[in-house]
Amino acid sequence: MKSLDLDLHRDRRLGFPEVVYAAGKSDEECVAACVRLHDAHGRVLATRCRPSQLAALRLALPRGRAWERSGCFTVGLPTPSLGLIAVVSAGTSDEPVAEEAELTARMRGCRVRRFADCGVSGLHRIARHLPALRRARAVIVVAGFEGALPSVVGGLLAAPIIAVPTSVGYGVAAGGHAALNAMLASCAPGVTVVNIDNGFGAGFAAARILSLPRGVRG
Repeated sequence: MKSLDLDLHRDRRLGFPEVVYAAGKSDEECVAACVRLHDAHGRVLATRCRPSQLAALRLALPRGRAWERSGCFTVGLPTPSLGLIAVVSAGTSDEPVAEEAELTARMRGCRVRRFADCGVSGLHRIARHLPALRRARAVIVVAGFEGALPSVVGGLLAAPIIAVPTSVGYGVAAGGHAALNAMLASCAPGVTVVNIDNGFGAGFAAARILSLPRGVRG
């Protein structure tokens, strides 16, 4: 196994240590990176872990928790110190990406509330959550198929909206490209869009928004 050149100073620049993207790594490389980051910072977030990597991480870092649905592994989930983020998902098939977004935001110290099964084929579902959603300082919206949900939410809420297209859907959904294009072309003003299935990017972006003190201007 080649030596790892980890960025152990990222927390000083960004306020959070390097995150391990486990896809493409061997089990040994994933464990080595997580153990070293844990030794340096006392906390770890790994994303896109295979079952064998999660099993190896459980043995190496028994204080951690494996999240099988999203393939995440966490050590040292902090007590929330920032505001509330809402994670809205269209359907159950979007839950792995929604969970990745939630865990990323939680590791950054955000409070997170999840709202599942809010797809546009039943608009009454998102409507009944609006009072609760208006309490969030940022809203992550996760959807596949035609990707319309962020436009609906973005037209109803004043908080920053971060849209996450997922690779869920048949045929012309094209592995999430239809949802991605729809979100980029949203008529709701100011919707921010991350890459397909990028729950991590959405969670990190939302935490950046919340980490900026209220009233700060450039």
